[in-house]
Amino acid sequence: MLSPLTLLTTFLTIVLADVKFTAPVAGAVIPAGSLQIKWTESGDLPAITKFISYQLFLCAGGNDDGTIIQLFPITTQGVFANGNQAIGTISPGLGASQPNNAYFLKMISVLATGGTVTNFSPRFTLTGMTGIFPPAIVSGLATVGGGVAGPPRQVATVLPAAAAGPNGLYGIPFHEQTGPIIYAPMQTYPGTKITKTKMTPLNPPSKVVIAKSPMKPNTFIQKTVTQAKTWSFSQRANPETPAANPMDDMQKYLNRWKD
Repeated sequence: MLSPLTLLTTFLTIVLADVKFTAPVAGAVIPAGSLQIKWTESGDLPAITKFISYQLFLCAGGNDDGTIIQLFPITTQGVFANGNQAIGTISPGLGASQPNNAYFLKMISVLATGGTVTNFSPRFTLTGMTGIFPPAIVSGLATVGGGVAGPPRQVATVLPAAAAGPNGLYGIPFHEQTGPIIYAPMQTYPGTKITKTKMTPLNPPSKVVIAKSPMKPNTFIQKTVTQAKTWSFSQRANPETPAANPMDDMQKYLNRWKD
């Protein structure tokens, strides 16, 4: 009989795939400017077709949390169906000129069933950079020691496919969604009569934790996508003749002085 830990490990191996970066290659030396990025299937199941979107960032630093800096969003609305390549324009001021494989790519892939997998590319060097790295990033680079291996992948909570319901991702309540993209259901068709006598929320309120110290910038939830409307309605101009303006005593008085 398998232990719960073994079952969990087996489950993640089956349902989560890796994106394998093929460009830039490990240890590449690239001048600031245009950055060509390519990826392919890693060989793990399921295929990339099971992902619906991705976000791609240029990063630098070590391999541990707190030593990685997210420098530039190459794309925040990537769709896997559009291909396996991307191009980023890297400004020299984004980071420091470090000859020790300081840079790597970060891709957050969103599964159609919910949840995300974050993969990192091998490390490479950018030349001609004119910026400065914070001390924590410099310390993180020292621990890497010029190696070419990027950080290990990160896995967010995966929702079972059945949780999506008939409306797909848009049918999952906000508080149950994970990943950098939150999906909102389409706006409902307005009725012709007001039948509600008491307003009630569609979903339970979100859990709120009061911050007691400065918080890190949000780097996870990036945007909300609202489902496209499938209903429509027709409209036309009112053919009725507009009613005449009311004639009160003041108007009668003013009319006497028109000439």
